[in-house]
Amino acid sequence: MSDAEIMVILILFHSGGFRCFKHYYKEYVYKYQKHLFPRLVSYNRFVKLEKELLLPLPIFIKKVLLRTCTDIRFVDSTPLRVCRNQRILIHKTFEGFAGRGKCPMIWFFDFKLHLIINDKGETLNFMFTPGKVDDREPLKQGRFLENIKRKLCADKGYIGQALFENLFLNGIQLVTKVKNNMRNSLMSIADKILLRKMALIEIVNDELKDIAQIEHLRYRSFSNFITNSLSASQPIVSLKRNPPLK
Repeated sequence: MSDAEIMVILILFHSGGFRCFKHYYKEYVYKYQKHLFPRLVSYNRFVKLEKELLLPLPIFIKKVLLRTCTDIRFVDSTPLRVCRNQRILIHKTFEGFAGRGKCPMIWFFDFKLHLIINDKGETLNFMFTPGKVDDREPLKQGRFLENIKRKLCADKGYIGQALFENLFLNGIQLVTKVKNNMRNSLMSIADKILLRKMALIEIVNDELKDIAQIEHLRYRSFSNFITNSLSASQPIVSLKRNPPLK
């Protein structure tokens, strides 16, 4: 099978609402889509061929599937757990890759997905990091903010004077809410309205986890995690039912 055929099958799986890839491949693709993929291989062979997509799949997503930038942008991160907390000390698959991250209520052994979307819910850029990496670190890298200009809305976890000044010098205004222990600062009504729309990126993160299954505990190798996460991060993020924000 060609790399293009493998990528199409993976992306269709995550956008089709299926829960088990093995059942999807054997009972749906192999029986009903064989005319579309005449060179289908066995399931075990397909799993091995996935590892060869570590280079072409990111290039395809970056060059073809990422959307164009608009005037309104949101950034946020979400944890991707790779094992239960009780198994952290004996977990071997992602040893040296994942890290212990913390949510407001609990600790995880996880990766983080950092996501930038536009007002239509379409992905502009994304990045995977270990769970212990601070949310603000990707914003310090030029490649993550490529083609991003004007206003960028974020939650309180992105507050930082040095980060704000660095982004402002690069033509990006970071708009965040103010913490309770901070002095209040002047903010336009338009910015306050934009911050109320931060729920949009939360919806995207929820759909990536609930529908595209970007987070599960069945990974057996780092290469399969990357392949699954990349192929899952594109079909759901375009929320066509949501009109652009005004």
